[in-house]
Amino acid sequence: MPALSALRSPGAVLHRATTAHLQSVYPGICEGRGFSRGVYIGRDLHGGSFTYDPWELYNAGLLTNPNMLVLGQLGLGKSALVKTYVYRQLVFGRQALMLDPKGENGALCAACGVSPVVLRPDGEGGGLRLNPLDLGLAGDLHTRLMERIRILSAVCGASLGRPLTPEERLALELATDDATPRSRWDIAPTLRDVVEALLHPSSGAAEAASTTQDALAAASRSVALDLRRLVDGDLCGMFDGETSAAIDLAAPLVSFDLSAVYGSTALPILMACVGAWFQGVLAGDPSTKRIVVLDEAWALLSNLETAQWLRASYKLARSQGAQYLAVLHRLTDLQAAGSADSAQVRLVRGLISDTETVVCYAQHSGELPATRELLQLNDEEARTISGLGRGVALWRVGSRSYLVRHWISPQEQAICDTDQRMRENLREFRETQGSTVVNSGDRMS
Repeated sequence: MPALSALRSPGAVLHRATTAHLQSVYPGICEGRGFSRGVYIGRDLHGGSFTYDPWELYNAGLLTNPNMLVLGQLGLGKSALVKTYVYRQLVFGRQALMLDPKGENGALCAACGVSPVVLRPDGEGGGLRLNPLDLGLAGDLHTRLMERIRILSAVCGASLGRPLTPEERLALELATDDATPRSRWDIAPTLRDVVEALLHPSSGAAEAASTTQDALAAASRSVALDLRRLVDGDLCGMFDGETSAAIDLAAPLVSFDLSAVYGSTALPILMACVGAWFQGVLAGDPSTKRIVVLDEAWALLSNLETAQWLRASYKLARSQGAQYLAVLHRLTDLQAAGSADSAQVRLVRGLISDTETVVCYAQHSGELPATRELLQLNDEEARTISGLGRGVALWRVGSRSYLVRHWISPQEQAICDTDQRMRENLREFRETQGSTVVNSGDRMS
């Protein structure tokens, strides 16, 4: 390609072309005007407006699965994109189920006319409860039993920090079966029921395991005591009973505030419990298109058992009419889960392959090799994400990539403000410290 000065020289021949043709000179990045149906995202920097809807793209044969990954450093616009995307999709009758580990969805909930579902242990003023084993009536009895085992294995794996042994898994299966009411198969067991069945196995369970009741109880004691933490321990009051009637399943947005345990080792446990409850909602009404937002998804992917549960959930997305939207800061967090050929890293790679929409904001130079390798970016895409500004992301949708500047309307500014709590804390601090600190803080800002 001639230098810019040559193009400006006398006699230079200029050529005009549409971005549809010019993309052949700029490989890997193309215009997005072909997506005419979907919510407005912003401006395609190589064309006109950019719209997106996974179900419309799936129906058009441009995607084979609806799942989405949003990736980027802090402060570049990930949260704003996710919130406005959800807010705009609600206009089209979609429903959103959101995991909010940091408690930042209050303004979004207010804009949608709902209240966040705040989950706190009893010791911190909790009151609402979810039964993660309540899967509705979807599927036959055996299918529901196996799904409950999968959920409990993920929760126990996150709590123990290791996969379950074969003996523990068998004991969990037998205890869950015993805890399920025989007279009413439509009633789900609770975690308390399962803990009781683990600590005091029935003679039938011991016979099925070809052992004694005492030996079966001893083999599964670690699992029982870890689950007991959710029933009578420091995490009681959230998942130890039936689902609270106050939770409105028909609301357009159901957002779970888990900020009470953010930053603690309990976060992946709670995320797995709430995510498991989501499965019952999805299976109960597959006709409704739902967006399941997993913010801080590293908490689930950092443990093999919860990562396996999430991978299996991703596989069900199409049949459930759901889009799983995972939010991460960087992919190197996932590689740190094990060696390059470990089961966990292979699982993470498989999960990424099950995600056909990737939104990548700017990455630090140290993150680029891993990002390029895991996302299979080409040279142009890799160079592009290293220099992106705030609010601009590389969108890879199926086999095509786009550069998109996210647009936020004035009415949406409030729901995108994630610094509100920080400003409120700073204002309270200033008010209590006096005018000298106030002036110092003003200069810093």
